[in-house]
Amino acid sequence: MTSPESRTAPPRFYERLQNAGIEPDDSEELRLNKSLLMLATGMASVAIMLWVTLYSILGPQFSTTMPLAFQLLLVGNMVFYIKSRNFDFFRVSQLGLFLFLPFVAEWSGGTIISTSGILLWALLAPVGAILCIGVKQSVGWFIAWVVLTALSGVVDYYLADYAIPLKSSVPIRTTIVFFALNFISISTIIYMLLRLSIAEKRKIQESLEEAHKQVKIEQERSEKLLLNILPGPVAERLKNSNQTIADGFADVTVMFADIVNFTQVAANMSPSQVFAMLNRIFSAFDELAEEYGLEKIKTIGDAYMVAGGLNQDLSDYSAAIADLAVSMREMLRRDFSVNASHLEIRMGIGTGPIVAGVLGKKKFIYDLWGDTVNIASRITSEGVPGMIQCDTTTYHRLAADFDFHEPQTIYLKGKGNMTVYRLIGRKGAADGEEI
Repeated sequence: MTSPESRTAPPRFYERLQNAGIEPDDSEELRLNKSLLMLATGMASVAIMLWVTLYSILGPQFSTTMPLAFQLLLVGNMVFYIKSRNFDFFRVSQLGLFLFLPFVAEWSGGTIISTSGILLWALLAPVGAILCIGVKQSVGWFIAWVVLTALSGVVDYYLADYAIPLKSSVPIRTTIVFFALNFISISTIIYMLLRLSIAEKRKIQESLEEAHKQVKIEQERSEKLLLNILPGPVAERLKNSNQTIADGFADVTVMFADIVNFTQVAANMSPSQVFAMLNRIFSAFDELAEEYGLEKIKTIGDAYMVAGGLNQDLSDYSAAIADLAVSMREMLRRDFSVNASHLEIRMGIGTGPIVAGVLGKKKFIYDLWGDTVNIASRITSEGVPGMIQCDTTTYHRLAADFDFHEPQTIYLKGKGNMTVYRLIGRKGAADGEEI
């Protein structure tokens, strides 16, 4: 009964033969080239051993010297390669042996008929060149095989008249058997080499396609992350250029929204509860900002910053900012699935020139600077819960379509007294609450 060890031995030997001479840093293609040439050498050696055995059984009419010499040269060259690791020399020398030794065997043994077509084994040279060197480089090997075959045919043609009267030492039936064996053997080896080559290259292709797919997924994920941090046009510029990104805008509307009494509310919560509360509110704000076509700039603690006018997609961005502010206030008042803690916000809107750009090389951020940003931030901090305060420029731009309370004068540090206008909502819309 065959033991499990003996059943698994051939696959292990087959794998060792394929992997002999392969270095850890070899490319997939080079690994395949080495495997194919080592496999061809191994199969040819096995076939030669079979031939030597058959020749020995058939008696002294066959000489085993030539096939033994052929096998010793092939194996010796393979051992030299394993020791030297010089694959370039190995593949040229081994293919040279595959090419010339069958013709030497034929020329020493008679004609193509008397040697049972042994020169067919030389086909391993051009086929091996295709698989292990390259398609273009294999042309010379094929031409060499054609020339040597033609030369053998010419010599056999002129020797035929002298060979026919002689009684052949090899029976015709034996010659036919070896013809069949040579055809079957060389065809089997070529088929197995081509099959293995195609199968391995298909694996390499599938591996490359999978790697490309993963790279594409990661690229899309990176681009999505980049678009979550930066406006689309800015992200595109950042990907295509290493230059500093800083732009001036003559007219942008900026809004800050600040959660009232956040510190006191958060003091009684665990860190995870604080995060969950802010994440629900700011995620809802993000959806509203996207709905109105506005650009979220950043969050600063419990403050939310959004701007309109940074791209050409929205012309009436000041009105969109005002609509967003009203929607944010109403959502917190009515949607307690988002605002479970019943938080309130105060908001400030300013319109005017700003500078926008990307700061840093690592953990960069897209930010806005300028007096417009400062005014929007300061009138937010001077507001009361539920109040949307606007500067004079924003008020004049919105007055035709929105209702406002009477103007108020407030003092801003570094700016002095400033007139602000408290936004109620769209004209004709019932806000229902006086501030």
